[in-house]
Amino acid sequence: MDFSSQTQVSRLDTVFAEMSAATDQRVWEEIPELTMREKVLLCVVADVCQQTLGLPFELHVRMGLEHGVTADDLRETLRFISYDSGYPAALAALDRLTGIEREQGLPGPTGQSHQVNADGSGSPIPGPVRGVVRGLDAHFADYMDLQSRMRADMKLLSVRERAFATMTVDVLYQTLEESFRIHVARAIGAGATPDEVRAVVRFTAQFGMTKAWRGLRALNALLSANHTESVFA
Repeated sequence: MDFSSQTQVSRLDTVFAEMSAATDQRVWEEIPELTMREKVLLCVVADVCQQTLGLPFELHVRMGLEHGVTADDLRETLRFISYDSGYPAALAALDRLTGIEREQGLPGPTGQSHQVNADGSGSPIPGPVRGVVRGLDAHFADYMDLQSRMRADMKLLSVRERAFATMTVDVLYQTLEESFRIHVARAIGAGATPDEVRAVVRFTAQFGMTKAWRGLRALNALLSANHTESVFA
C-alpha cells in the first residue's frame, strides 16, 4: 500500500495503520511468487467475495492503475468471477467501481470485451467434470455449461490469472473440494508451480487467516496426492 493510502488509514486509527503496514509488507514484499498485477487482481476478487467495497476496494482500484491493471481488466475480472462469487456480488462491485472512477476522475473502460456465446452449445469445461455434474442435476449442468461458455472468449486475463482468481474464491468461500481441485489443476496446467499456487492461498490470509489455513491444508493434500494431474483423479 502506498504512502497516501497508509495516511488515509492512519486518520482512522494509528494503531490499526501500524498493524496494516506490517501486514502489507509481509504480503506485498515477501510473496515474490506472484506479480504485483496478480496481487492486485486477487485483492479485487477478495473485495467482491467479502463485499468490502468501501475504502479497501477504492485503494485496490487505485493500486491497480499504478501496476497496469486497466479499467477494462477490472471489468473482465468482475465478469469472470461473477459465476463463482454470484452475480449480485459482482454487480455491486461493478456499480462501486464505476462510482470510484467518476468521483476521482480515473480512466474509465475503453470498451475492450469479448464475445458472449450465450446462445451456443457445449462448454469448455473438461468432459469428466461435465459428466459428474450432469449426474447430480441436468438443469444445473446446463447452467454451468452456459456460464463457462460465456467466458470462453475472454482475453484480457491470462489463464494463470483466471485460475488464481477462482482459487481465491474457493478459499474465501471455503469450497475446497471439487472446484478447488479443478482450479488448482488449471493453474498448474497454465504453468504455475506448486510454490506459486501455494503463494496464492498464502496471499489470502490477509482476508481471513483461518480460511487460508484450511485452504493450505486442502492444497497440500492435493499436491501430495498428485491430484492435480487429473481434475477427478
